[in-house]
Amino acid sequence: MASSTNLKQRIKDDPSTPMPTNNRPKREKKMAMAKRGLRSLGTAVAIPLSLTLASIYFSGATDRYRTLPKPFWFPPLWAVYATSMASSLLMGLSAWLVWAEGGFHKKPTALPLFIAQLVLGLIRDPIVFGSGTSRVGLVVCMGLFGALVGCSRMFREVNPIAGDLVKPCLAWTAYVGVVTLQLLFA
Repeated sequence: MASSTNLKQRIKDDPSTPMPTNNRPKREKKMAMAKRGLRSLGTAVAIPLSLTLASIYFSGATDRYRTLPKPFWFPPLWAVYATSMASSLLMGLSAWLVWAEGGFHKKPTALPLFIAQLVLGLIRDPIVFGSGTSRVGLVVCMGLFGALVGCSRMFREVNPIAGDLVKPCLAWTAYVGVVTLQLLFA
């Protein structure tokens, strides 16, 4: 048995004992993860936003909506387009929040609902404000509202913040539905 005089207790601050220096790889891993997260966030927001911009650009502003006699509460066309872009941005952000937590695997119906609301949102403005087919536009608005309600419920189960981000989109779609209904009877 060894004598107690040869035993020495190591002190943490003792400069003679080498300290592990593997903090560098952990920090680099965290930075790499953060960069991937920011890239995926940018992609998740940019795709719906750029599709909405393309829809606005290619559908073009028609004189039909501008020349219609409208009540005071009808939005100008620039406000419709700006709010549609904001809605796309919010939906992209909420979808990213769900994706980041693995929600599209946990709730497989969330992705088709998101894609449905994206497609319906892209065709709604050209149908309602561009071509002037209010009946079809009303059906599209109702479908979009249903898809948004489904997204809100599915997203809330995965991430409550993502579910809450859908609420302004629901309000905007309900408002556009009332405008479309008014255009139908104008």
